[in-house]
Amino acid sequence: MSQALIFDMDGTLFQTDKILELSLDDAFNHLRELDQWDTETPIEKYRKIMGMPLPKVWETLLPGHSSELREQVNDHFLERLIKNINSGKGALYPHVEEAFSYLTEKGYSIYIASNGLTEYLQAIVRYYRLEQWVTETFSIEQIQTLDKADLVKTIIEKYSVKKAVVVGDRLSDINAAKENGLASIGCNFDFAREDELSQADRVIDDLIDLKTIVPALDQ
Repeated sequence: MSQALIFDMDGTLFQTDKILELSLDDAFNHLRELDQWDTETPIEKYRKIMGMPLPKVWETLLPGHSSELREQVNDHFLERLIKNINSGKGALYPHVEEAFSYLTEKGYSIYIASNGLTEYLQAIVRYYRLEQWVTETFSIEQIQTLDKADLVKTIIEKYSVKKAVVVGDRLSDINAAKENGLASIGCNFDFAREDELSQADRVIDDLIDLKTIVPALDQ
């Protein structure tokens, strides 16, 4: 039996899309108030780079702005994300609770490895009471390289994991599995791309499918 399942958060467990546009608009309205932005909010550009660590996101969205301003926008964005989570404007994907309950009952340990920031991840875990199933949530902030493969390695080393499956929607999740010698399950959800999912060992359209897919990977 696999000892662990390591889940991505955004676009895998949490429907980030429900609060993304609201929060991003707020962040760019802040820039407009500072006379640092005068066009539309680059929501589609952000969708294409979902999964990147936020420092990389702001480098991409604001290439001509100072690092100090990017940090200011990042702080504002994070504040709005958390407010929207706590206001109930977000949502988990269907069947997260059912899948987690089943997997823990079968003896699997569950971890989260995300490119999201710690405070943001804690807000989601707390609001949806995921701590009842999740052993620990790991943020990309915890490692210097900002490489998800290294973050997954941190989990493996801390908990002496011998066998695991990484579940996520983007190539960074699939590569994190490969670089650590683990199996991967791609989630064909909102931000997923077909060319990236094709590199996963298995692909699912609903988290409830984990009830059959995970045991099959153990055989």
